[in-house]
Amino acid sequence: MPKILIIEDEPEMRRNITTLLRFYGYNPVAAENGRAGIEAARREKPDLVLCDVMMPAMDGHAVLRELRADKNTARIPFIFLTAKGELDDLRTGMNLGADDYLIKPVKVRDLLAAIRTRLERIEEHRPAMLPN
Repeated sequence: MPKILIIEDEPEMRRNITTLLRFYGYNPVAAENGRAGIEAARREKPDLVLCDVMMPAMDGHAVLRELRADKNTARIPFIFLTAKGELDDLRTGMNLGADDYLIKPVKVRDLLAAIRTRLERIEEHRPAMLPN
C-alpha cells in the first residue's frame, strides 16, 4: 500500500484528502504545515507527496526546494495541489522540480490519475530484483 504524504494547512481539506486516499487503498500521512511536512517526509519516507502551495510560515515552494536538496527525499514524486492556477504559478512549481501541478478544486479522478501515473513511473524505473 503506497504511502502518500499530504501537506495541507486547511484542516477540512487535509481530512478530506486523507479519507479519500484511504478509501482508494493508499496509506495517507498528513502534515499541517510545510515544516511538519518536511519532518514527516524525512521520517516516513513516503512514496509520493501532495503539497499545497500557499501555507503560512513555509510555503510549498520552500518545502519542495528543501526536499529536493536532501538526497534522502530528492527523488520522491511531488505534486502541488493548490488554488493558485495562473500559468506563472504552474511554471514556477514545475521549474522547482514538481512532478505535477493540480488546481483546486480537483476532480477525484484527476487526483487519482496523477498519483497513479507518478507511482507507476517509480515502478518502471526501479531496478528489477535479481534471482539469488
